[in-house]
Amino acid sequence: MSVRKTALLALFTTLSLAVYAIESAIPPLVPVPGIKLGLANIVTLLLLRSFRARDAVLVLVSRILLSSFLFGQALSLLYSLAGGLCSLCAMALVMRILQKRLIFLTGAMGGLAHNLGQLAMAFAVTRTPGVLAYLPFLIIGGILTGLFTGLCAGFAGKFLGPFLSDFPSAIP
Repeated sequence: MSVRKTALLALFTTLSLAVYAIESAIPPLVPVPGIKLGLANIVTLLLLRSFRARDAVLVLVSRILLSSFLFGQALSLLYSLAGGLCSLCAMALVMRILQKRLIFLTGAMGGLAHNLGQLAMAFAVTRTPGVLAYLPFLIIGGILTGLFTGLCAGFAGKFLGPFLSDFPSAIP
């Protein structure tokens, strides 16, 4: 990987970490555990749209590791990795199917997959079927917050598109 691409991905990691830190300071929108906007996902969507999926994985995992180290606990790392990687896989698949169009739908599927991944991890950790009672709320919350982040990513992509389109072809 070139120095230029490494620096660019480090900037995206920093941006997503900063967005995550700001969002962590915002009180929860609803009283259901696990539902938050997921604004750092905007950066992941932009990366998936303009770069390779492995670049998005690198930035996502770096952000999760750094945020868990700086703001979280060891257990939050498991939940974040489960949700983040499920979300990324779902978004990469949907983005491929939709040929990088309708990014708001990609965001909705990512939000849904994120919540399902975290719920699966909660069930695996606690072995308590009662956590599945959150499923309807997490489905609705994941889709709505994913739509929001997808719309934000689409809006940001319109302004950053010319800047981002120069990099994938220029950077190996």
